[in-house]
Amino acid sequence: MTTFVLVHGASHGSWCWDKVVPLLEAQGHDAIAVDLPGNTYGEFDVPAAQVTLDTYVKHVCKVLDQTDEPVVLVGHSLGGLTITQTAEYRPDKIRSLVYLTALLLESGQASRPVASRDPEDVRRGLERDSWTVSPDLATVLFHEESLRSRFYNDCSDDDFVWAKAMLVPQPSGPMMDPMQISEENFGRVPKVYIECVLDGAISHAHQKQMQAKVPCERSIAMNTGHSPFLSAPKELVGHLVSI
Repeated sequence: MTTFVLVHGASHGSWCWDKVVPLLEAQGHDAIAVDLPGNTYGEFDVPAAQVTLDTYVKHVCKVLDQTDEPVVLVGHSLGGLTITQTAEYRPDKIRSLVYLTALLLESGQASRPVASRDPEDVRRGLERDSWTVSPDLATVLFHEESLRSRFYNDCSDDDFVWAKAMLVPQPSGPMMDPMQISEENFGRVPKVYIECVLDGAISHAHQKQMQAKVPCERSIAMNTGHSPFLSAPKELVGHLVSI
């Protein structure tokens, strides 16, 4: 039996793994889908402006500290940052890191690097055509018209409608905070990358580029968009179990 800890990406929550968890459990494994602070209405009393990458990581570390054996730690999309930094803090609690079409960055890098935390620098660093930055710079909100093509291009209509209704504003802090990792800790944890070839949010070419800079022991390709936990959960679980 293996314990899988599943970490969601930007604007999502533990709900995105609802098809995956029962399939893993049906094969005799434990599956823990976490909700990151600031990404779930009413779950945590943490204002979005106070959420940092370290906020996410400390929460996942608490989950790992409650497990008896090392886990397979899975991160989707922006969740790749969380699992990377968690591996730096808890390398002995992780059997393998799994990057599901996720950000895989080098030490010192951030998802949205900013020159400083001056408001104008933050706004320039965060602004993108696909989302709106809140007036207080605490969150970003993805434009509704881009959601299907970016996140759910191969999902059913029902899954798309459901997922769209579940999305929340994404705290901006974790997007700006740089990785701080070492070869001694993060570097010794085995890594697997699951590529999503049809991804509209993180292109397949970019997935390859990240792996070239931070090599993984194994790479698996799925012919899906950005959300295989919705569009191809059985195939995804098959790959996770093989890992």
